[in-house]
Amino acid sequence: MRKDVLWRKTGRIIMMLSEELDISPARALNLFYNSETCKQLSDDRIELYLMSDKYIVDNIINEIKT
Repeated sequence: MRKDVLWRKTGRIIMMLSEELDISPARALNLFYNSETCKQLSDDRIELYLMSDKYIVDNIINEIKT
């Protein structure tokens, strides 16, 4: 069940990222999958998946800025 939840969460995050940065969903998808945040999202020890979608989007945006 966790995979299904994470899959849907990933979709929401990508669409929010696209809207926040005013970029195409394809570009947002690329940014997401190449981010450290994406790796952390898949790591059960970190439990980032428990955080809100907005929190995760903000993490990715902060990553891009640095």
